[in-house]
Amino acid sequence: MWGVLFLTLSVTTPASSVFVIVPGMFAEAGTGAVWAMAIAAVVCVATAFIYAELSSAWPVAGGEYVAVAHTLGPAAGFAMLGVNVFNNLLFPPVAGLGVAAVLSAVAPGLPAVPIAVAVVAGSALIAVLDIRVNAWVTGAFLFTEVVALAVVAWLGFAEPVRGAAELLLAPVEATAQGFAPASAAGIGLATTIAVFALNGYGAAVYFAEEMLDAPRLIARTVLAALALTLLLEGLPLLAALVGTPDLRALLTAEDPFGMLVALRAGDAVAGWVAVGVVVAIVNSVIAWTVACARFFYSSGRDGCWGRPVDRWLTAVHPRLGSPWIGTLMVGAVGVACCLLPLRLLLVLSGTGLLVIYAGIALAAVAGRGSERSAHAPYRMPLYPLAPAVTLAALAYVAWVGWWDLEEGRPALIATGAQVMLALGYYRLVLRRRGEWTVRAPSE
Repeated sequence: MWGVLFLTLSVTTPASSVFVIVPGMFAEAGTGAVWAMAIAAVVCVATAFIYAELSSAWPVAGGEYVAVAHTLGPAAGFAMLGVNVFNNLLFPPVAGLGVAAVLSAVAPGLPAVPIAVAVVAGSALIAVLDIRVNAWVTGAFLFTEVVALAVVAWLGFAEPVRGAAELLLAPVEATAQGFAPASAAGIGLATTIAVFALNGYGAAVYFAEEMLDAPRLIARTVLAALALTLLLEGLPLLAALVGTPDLRALLTAEDPFGMLVALRAGDAVAGWVAVGVVVAIVNSVIAWTVACARFFYSSGRDGCWGRPVDRWLTAVHPRLGSPWIGTLMVGAVGVACCLLPLRLLLVLSGTGLLVIYAGIALAAVAGRGSERSAHAPYRMPLYPLAPAVTLAALAYVAWVGWWDLEEGRPALIATGAQVMLALGYYRLVLRRRGEWTVRAPSE
């Protein structure tokens, strides 16, 4: 369980979420980011309960598409698989391309593409190693990023300038003239960013086939990963807002947490914290490559791609015990994607998280209704509250995204295209081979 928890927390990458994603929440909602994080926490707790129940019923490396196929049917399952293919393959190059930007505070002018290629390729080579080795490697890296987050939290809370009650009762956002009350729309947009920042706890299921007593322990791992992610991301956010002497500068800064560290502890400490964030990003790429290789291993076992690709994806190294060819294939695709523009990669990544969360919420409802998930050792509390909260939040996020013509709507259209492409492949290729079935390892 601990090894899987280390890997899952490395996928959620709290430090890079705080330093790279949370500043967008400040830009949208100002100190209302505290409310946004709290609302996002409620949504993610609901979704984590769903992940926990479905993973307990089907602790299979394929993750979401396996649960959806068993409850909503093979076509819906393959549509989920198709969306996951894009999200899983595009995350490593997107994260790798962000390393140079984070390092700019320490070593400005570094070339983004060569660094991204080195990060993605090196991560793939590490991911080929034994799963226990990867768990300890990512655990050591995770310790480094936790230290970076602890430094931010300590510096903020050590010399508080304002109380947490002020942030909750009178949230404000920065304007050209000073401050204005934070708007409900701004807090709503910041909430959508916070949900993305907290995402990753469900990745525990990708490691379930290499976990002892997975049906019983996987749910506990998912919930523990979310709890720790909330703690590691929520405390630095609150500490920065409580401890900054210049609130407007913090809310408008490109690197607000680095600014706070430099102000309180000096540029040298800020530089070391920036290195810790880079370690967090590299750690997330390693952990995600490990997870992604196991996802594709499951898809190859289910005969999704035909020979010889299925055979390559399911090839297990005799000594390391890892799907080594599939891991190297994931790394090769990631290296190639590093050559594409970052904006294109972000658009192609789309809003797949909406489809994934919606799919598992519907799968949980269908599983309960048909009793196909009745064998799950873990059952979510207060059913059907968790699926209802998840679907309502996703509807709001989709509505907000559609009216964002610059980024939101193109991403939604890209995700829709991914679903249609997956359904077309299912109808024209898989159905012609016969009935497509998703199999557990025991089968």
